[in-house]
Amino acid sequence: MIKDTIVDGFSNAPHRSLYNALGLTKEELKRPLIGIVSSYNEIVPGHMNLDKITEAVRLGVAMGGGTPIVFPAIAVCDGIAMGHEGMKYSLVTRDIIADSTECMVKAHGFDGLVMIPNCDKNVPGLLMAAARLNLPTIFVSGGPMLAGHIDGHKTSLSSMFEAVGSYSAGKISEAKLTEYEEKVCPSCGSCSGMYTANSMNCLTEVMGMGLSGNGTIPAPYSARIKLAKEAGMQVMELVRKNIRARDVLTEEAIYNAITTDMALGCSTNTILHLPAIANEIDVTLNLHKVNEISERTPNICHLAPAGPTYMEDLNEAGGIYAVLKELSAAGLLHTDVMTCTGKTLAENLEGAFKTNSDVIRDLDNPFTKTGGIAILYGNLAPDGCVVKRSAVSEEMLVHEGPARVFESEEEAIKTIYDGGINDGDVIVIRYEGPAGGPGMREMLNPTSAIAGAGKDKTVALITDGRFSGATRGASIGHVSPEAANGGPIAYVHEGDLISINIPEYSIELKVSDEELARRKAEEPIKQKEVSGYLKRYSRMVSSADRGAIINIKD
Repeated sequence: MIKDTIVDGFSNAPHRSLYNALGLTKEELKRPLIGIVSSYNEIVPGHMNLDKITEAVRLGVAMGGGTPIVFPAIAVCDGIAMGHEGMKYSLVTRDIIADSTECMVKAHGFDGLVMIPNCDKNVPGLLMAAARLNLPTIFVSGGPMLAGHIDGHKTSLSSMFEAVGSYSAGKISEAKLTEYEEKVCPSCGSCSGMYTANSMNCLTEVMGMGLSGNGTIPAPYSARIKLAKEAGMQVMELVRKNIRARDVLTEEAIYNAITTDMALGCSTNTILHLPAIANEIDVTLNLHKVNEISERTPNICHLAPAGPTYMEDLNEAGGIYAVLKELSAAGLLHTDVMTCTGKTLAENLEGAFKTNSDVIRDLDNPFTKTGGIAILYGNLAPDGCVVKRSAVSEEMLVHEGPARVFESEEEAIKTIYDGGINDGDVIVIRYEGPAGGPGMREMLNPTSAIAGAGKDKTVALITDGRFSGATRGASIGHVSPEAANGGPIAYVHEGDLISINIPEYSIELKVSDEELARRKAEEPIKQKEVSGYLKRYSRMVSSADRGAIINIKD
């Protein structure tokens, strides 16, 4: 225990004097010291309830015989950062969160950790830190927001962004836009659809790092507070049994996450975060493996934005364990893996069942026979690009059209709002990748403008940037190599034909190899002037197909 090296003995008297300054008693110092990493703040709606979660965890740790010590992690709200320079500072915080947590834990020493994230970059950032630190660790999130209600239908943040597109296209009134504004986000919590935050919280549960319900119990429910207390008590069991993060976060657990991702129809951002987490356990995640898993994994959930159900519906239908039970019965999971319960996944799933076959479909009656995400390859993306095919309409699974080329998100959104995009067009937004952005901005504004204008079944969008989990339609991101690194997307011209075939995992620029080579020889790569942290980030970050990682180990 850490007290053996930092607390006990005459040489550690200076340390004890500082613990004394904290008001810690001798009795408290005899117990395991548990670091509680709280992402609480007053700007992110998904984090405004984390003070209550943190206090519940503190009580649980104390009840379990430990001494809880809280320290913070930063967080960015992607929704508030969307559509302006602030979005460049979203993805980059994932590595700041991992690095700063590592610094705090290594500097002060803890016997175990409870991670309290909720939104997009906090969950993967803290998972990366957990794998790196390899202490007994458990996660408990703040939970999803309740769905909004408009005209008798449930709504979410994606509905809000699409309402802006509808208003711009003259399809709804200003009064209706205001109604959306006031009703789509009715409570605290991570946004109510299967967006990135909820995707990652669900996958944390799948990987065995969170207790049952961690991904789905709504933020306002009292069950969320109970879950936090249970997590606090359970970390003490992990300390006593010396079950550490890397005993749980294994290669098999990562593949379980990808499989469940396919069944749930998670955000495309998981294809950035899972490789980054895998990197921390010395595993290189080959994106071809994603397609292999997709081919054998049916998509059995259609949560918003892909369908009309929400996180609260998934929770009532049996939650993530009910989904895992379906997949396990078909032999699609590694069920002998260890979890934070101190039991194997197989043991955890005993007694799990679903209560609603409309929300969680049977495997023999899926929404699609293949998974919710696909990796496309071709001369436009030699190292791959990603699409959430479960949110693509049937009409757009195969598409060919002329390129409409934009050097930034701002250029594209102006043209979309001005009505300058025609049916059949393929919008190309480049220089928005990890290094070229820098920061790999999410393109929710343009995709929502397209959907709001009713063009999501006729127009595709391709980018070396990324998408919010709230995006739907033929939205293809993470094009690798990115434009700033000389990828073919940098040499697409206005009017070039682009062919997309999602069932065949292909994306092709209809330009000859000779013409493409000529363009590469004659057309310079554009450089952006950046400063501060973004300048350092752009120099260090990997390509999107590697997870936009700062510290690649191989």
